[in-house]
This record gives sequence, C-alpha cells and structure tokens, in this order.
Amino acid sequence: MLINTSNLVKAVQQEPWAKEVTDHKDLWPLVIEWVEQNVLSDFLVQVIRHVDEIVEIDPGIPETQILERATQCIVEFLGAHHASVRIYDPNSEQMLSYGSYPSEEEKRETYISLNGSIAGEVVRSRRTCIVPDILYEERYRNKEVIDKKGVHSLMAVPFEIPRFFPHERDTVGVIQIYYAEKERIFSSLEIQMANLMSKRLSFVIARKKILSLHKTNEKKEAIVGHIFRALGNRGGIKMKEVFNRVIPELADMVNLQSTALFSFTKDMNNVTLEAGYPEVRGYHNIGKTFPLNAEPVFNRLLNLKEHQGEYPYEIITSSYIFIVDPQKTNLLSEYFKQFAIFHNINSILYIPLMIGDEVTHFMTFDALDQRLRYRDDEIDIFLFLGRELMKARKMERLDDTLHDFKNPAIATAGFARRLKKLLEQKDWAASREQIKKYVDILFQETTRLQELALSIYQIGKEEVISITDVLLRRFEINTEAIKEQLKQNVTLDTGPFDYDLCVKCYPIHLERIFDNLLNNATKAIPLKGGFLAIKTYLRDGWACAEITNTGSISDEDRMKLLEGEGSGRGIYITYRIIRLIKGNIEIKSGKGLTTFVVRLPVCHDQVQRKSIGRR
Repeated sequence: MLINTSNLVKAVQQEPWAKEVTDHKDLWPLVIEWVEQNVLSDFLVQVIRHVDEIVEIDPGIPETQILERATQCIVEFLGAHHASVRIYDPNSEQMLSYGSYPSEEEKRETYISLNGSIAGEVVRSRRTCIVPDILYEERYRNKEVIDKKGVHSLMAVPFEIPRFFPHERDTVGVIQIYYAEKERIFSSLEIQMANLMSKRLSFVIARKKILSLHKTNEKKEAIVGHIFRALGNRGGIKMKEVFNRVIPELADMVNLQSTALFSFTKDMNNVTLEAGYPEVRGYHNIGKTFPLNAEPVFNRLLNLKEHQGEYPYEIITSSYIFIVDPQKTNLLSEYFKQFAIFHNINSILYIPLMIGDEVTHFMTFDALDQRLRYRDDEIDIFLFLGRELMKARKMERLDDTLHDFKNPAIATAGFARRLKKLLEQKDWAASREQIKKYVDILFQETTRLQELALSIYQIGKEEVISITDVLLRRFEINTEAIKEQLKQNVTLDTGPFDYDLCVKCYPIHLERIFDNLLNNATKAIPLKGGFLAIKTYLRDGWACAEITNTGSISDEDRMKLLEGEGSGRGIYITYRIIRLIKGNIEIKSGKGLTTFVVRLPVCHDQVQRKSIGRR
C-alpha cells in the first residue's frame, strides 16, 4: 500500500497536465489505486527478482564472474547497452578493470587514472555521476568507445565494500552503465535502482570475502598440519616431502603449472633451486644453480623498495613481483621467455622470503592462465606458506646436523679415551707422536662439530680439496666409530687411490657425503661380519670415490636410494648434497656386495694438502 496517498493526489493535481483533466473528486484516488495494483506491484516483483539474482550469486565463483553476472542483471533491468566495474587500487592509485557484461575484459584498458576520470570522481565523491553525452565529456578520454560500441550516454554509480578489520581500507569502485541514446535523460528512479543493485553487489562481494577468509584459515591450518606431521616422522623433516605435500593445498586457489623455492647464495652471486612441484614429470632440477644476473627479476627481488609500481607488463609491490605477460616483460631473459612458451607459462608470481631485513629465498608460482593480478587473500596465503617453509628449512638443517653429529661425536669420545690412557702412563713421553696424532684428530673433529652447528645458518667457503684425503680422513673416523660400537669381524681395505684427484666444493659437504655413506655401509654389514673398502680414481672426467661393503640390496631399494627416497636420513642428506654440487651417485650390487660410486666434477686446480698418514 502506498504511503500518504492523499498527499500524492494533491501533488498530481498541481501538475500542469493534470489541471486540464476534468476534475472529479474520485478520479485521482482511483488512478492512484489502479497504478498501485496494476503497475507498482509488477514493478516491485521485477525489482525483487533482479535484486535477488544479484544477492544469490554464488560467492564461491571467481570475483570477475560475480561482477559479470551482477552487471548482466543491471543491464537487463535498466535496459542498458552494457556495464563494467572498476575498483580502486591504493598501491598503484589506478582504477583497475574487474569485470563487465557482455564480457570484454581482454579489450578493455587494464587500468585508468584516478585523477581526471569519471571513475575517479565517483570514487572520490562516493556519488553517482551522469554523462548525457560522452562525446562532449572531457573527463571521459576514450572516445573510441562511441564508435566501437555504439554508446553515447553513461551513468556511473559508486560501489563500496566496508573494511572488515581496523588495519584494512574500504574497497571502493564504480559501476559504469552505458546507454545507446544521445542526450539521455536519467530518471531519479533509474539512479536509485542502480544504487540499490550496487549495494546488493557489495553484499555478495563481502560474503565472498568472508568465505575467502575462512578458506585462507583452513589452508593455513592444513599447511601447519603437514609440517607438524613431518616433524613427527622418524626420519625427520624433509623439505622436498613437505613442499610436495603442501603445494597441492593451493591447487583450488590457483591454476598452477608449477611452483618452486629458490635460495640466494650467501655471496649473492648465485641462485639455487631448493625445491619444486611437481617433481615427477615437472621441469625442476633440484640443486641447479643460476648466476644472479641470468634473469633481471632476480636482482629486482633484492631491491623491491626501489621499483614499486604498476608497469605495462608487471606489478611490483613491497611483497611480490607479478609478471602479467612473460613474453613482453623486460624482467625475464630471452631464454626464459622461450622456456615459458614451451611449458605454457602465461603469468608468474615471485614472492621474496626474508630473514630479518635480508631476502634469502624466493618462491615462484607459474600459472597456466594469464592473470591480471592476485587477490590480497591469495597473496596472504602465499606469504604464509613461504614463512612456514622457511621454518621447515631451518628444522631440516637442524635435523641434518643432528644426524651428522653422530660419527664425529663417537670418534671424538673414542680418541679422547685413548689420549687419556696415554697421558695416565708414567712414561707418556714415549708416546709423544701418538698423542700428537690424537690431539690433531680431536682438534679436527671438534672443529668439524662446530662447523656442523654453524651450517644451520652458513656453510663456509668453497675450496679446492683432495677427494682422496677427505675420504681417508672420514674412513679413519668411521673406523673409530666401528670400534666404539663394538662391531665385530669387519675387515677393512683401502686403495688404490689417486692422491691428485681434486674437486671444488664446500669441505663440509664432501665430509657429510662420505660420513653418511660409510655409516650406512657399516650398518649394512651382517652381524657375523664382513668387508668394508674404499678407493678413488679418475674416469671420464669425473672424480670417483667407491665405498664397498658386504651385503646385498634389492633392485627396488636400489632405485629408491638413487632417487633419494630411502627411509634413512643419511642417504637423503647425501643425495641432496651430491645434486647440489652437480655430481651423481651409482649403486652396484652383486655377489653379496654393494658398492656406492660417488662421481663429482674434477677440478684441475692444485690443492695444498696436509699429510694424514696414507695407507
């Protein structure tokens, strides 16, 4: 029922056209009643239906699809030609294209300026702007729209989503509704209906934001859950396994081609691929190292503060770099552009990860679709993922270090007991050389324990070292560990050796490889006893070290070990380090023996070695 019908009758009677109508005391009330029953009721049914269509849009679909469906309702109800939505981005201070009906996003300008534009004025004033003729409107710069689309008038309505949290900004934008008519007169009813639909659309987007927050929290809980389950594994936490379990949690958020974790070397000269998904049938070569200048984007990641802003083919913020078009950006090399074509990579997100104020790692997300941008909630979950992976990386290094403490710790205790017995002798001077040898070993092993502890954060410097010297030293320490573990009937054999065989790597890496292989070989020897032997040689440009032990291994277990999938942590550490220093490992089994062959690139530089008592 209409409110104040008597006042409405008086208002109608004052209209010039109404004065010419024969005055009859029952005429106008009857007219108002007829309009109410035959016009307004149908009109309200249409209003409710179209508003409900907007309110009932599924908030689970992508935001651009929500906006397309909402603008379709607006166009159909208001009899418009088409409509589009732009949202203000405070980072770039631009009005970004977010959806339209009919959908023509690929043809629209990605962003327009906030200043001097119709959209910008609506956002600033939060009021509807009417443009009866676009041709004569200076604030509407793209006049090509008149010829291309056949539109001449415009109604721009404010669009707003209130912030959810105190630290947030309100999301503001504009819905631009286009008409074909020239010099169109917009009724107040049309303007009110457009504003009503805009408010209902805000409600749908707010619902989507609530769902996104809920989904984000679920994702975060799942990520943390995977890491905590990995912590409970007997073999300890392994970055590769964590990475491969966590990344699928993001599959329904992003149409990913792949994702990877990289680290910057301490000298900032190189970038190393630490983990990649998918590893099987993917294009990742874990452990591969790239020069920092191989891709311009690597340097840019280290200096985000100096380059923030919107660029034609990339977006750079304090939190990430987003390559919108890999083929047109200047941040990628020609080699990588061809790589992107071959693997159907159409947009790339780079997220730097920091310890304190220093960027130490970064993640990449290669997408199949050419996205224009990522939502804040998506960026938030990627940043959370990166932080959790960094924690996992630290825990992995700690697990590795604790595992590799065992052999030098056992050897140190054994040599300390021997030294104590010698010093307790009355005539200990006669054992001077033996005492000196034990002191040297204790010094070297305690130094190595210190290096292992520091390796959680750093790994020293690359050096040219003799692979034979290192293998002999670790064999001697392993021999002491055999004695300390009271392992019986183990026959040791050494040689032949190539004493001039050199490799370039971090010394602690080579020591950890040999410690783990010797430890595993010793444990594999049957209880009744067996054989343990080592040798080195040059073959086909590789520096080779062999470790052979009594005991056989199945083909299935051999393949697992070659892929770094063994249950023991030692082989996992070994496999990862060998890949990191560009070597390879072979496992041979037969006649009751198993042989591990480590091959590393030969370095022809000379090395100054200390005498360690060759056998």
